[in-house]
Amino acid sequence: MQQVPGDISRLTDALISSYDVHPATAYIGSNFLPNRDTIIEVTALLRELLFPGFFGRQNLTTADLSFHVHSLLTRLRDVLFDQIRRAIRHQHQRSGKGDCPDCDSTALATVDEFLGSLPEIRRILATDAQAAFDGDPAAGSIDEIIFTYPGYFAITVYRLAHELHRLAVPLIPRAMTEYAHSLTGIDIHPGAQVGEYFFIDHGTGVVIGETTDIGRNVKIYQGVTLGALSTRGGQTLRGTKRHPTIEDDVMVYPNASILGGETIVGKGATINGNVFVTQSVPANTRVSVKHPELQYRNRPAREFVQNYPPDFQI
Repeated sequence: MQQVPGDISRLTDALISSYDVHPATAYIGSNFLPNRDTIIEVTALLRELLFPGFFGRQNLTTADLSFHVHSLLTRLRDVLFDQIRRAIRHQHQRSGKGDCPDCDSTALATVDEFLGSLPEIRRILATDAQAAFDGDPAAGSIDEIIFTYPGYFAITVYRLAHELHRLAVPLIPRAMTEYAHSLTGIDIHPGAQVGEYFFIDHGTGVVIGETTDIGRNVKIYQGVTLGALSTRGGQTLRGTKRHPTIEDDVMVYPNASILGGETIVGKGATINGNVFVTQSVPANTRVSVKHPELQYRNRPAREFVQNYPPDFQI
């Protein structure tokens, strides 16, 4: 049914009234909120800087490289400063603290420290790429992993966002990881701690919660949840250890759920697919569900038994 102008006017008044009733879901009269599209642009520029020649400008030569990297860093410093300044001022304003005389200097120092961390982030990402290549016989090359693997993209964005999270930057780290989540189906909270040589194979449906601790040389498959045992406490649980600890050299197969802040999966353990783990697992232990009984039409039921090799590939 076609609306008449009077209907639009009444709807306008009703919506404006609702902004006053629910001010937490409106942001009126200020321009400090970061821009999500700009954050996505920053993520792409950082990826270009981390992997020159793979993304953004191609056909780079050694003669071009210094100018190219310098230009990217200069652009990133300006754009990041503006977005981080906005995020800090937004947080300050929302907390009711009034003016923020130190926000700009804090933002500039944060940007410089973050950019200074990029060589170390590149080093760690090189171990992640090697872990993916070593762990996936379907990978033709490390180039293929960097250029095409959604798990590696999600880890890359996580590594960048985690550094910003460590530097106490509001909003932006989560915007980055949720952008990667929307593209890959892999949800890694920027607050999680993840060691080197980390590999997510396939990846769709992976969830890694905020207080998860993951050691070195850990591999997980699609559908894995490293989550909280219960979130009924809501905001009262903020700052507490709610998600599991996964020690070094652990393998977690598809659709396993490992829950709880007190749950520790010991070094070298293997968690088979479809298990639900809420208590700690000793080192070098394999955890699996009891073999199911399968029902066959016109045939007697029999137990399905599958002997897993020490390791298997999907």
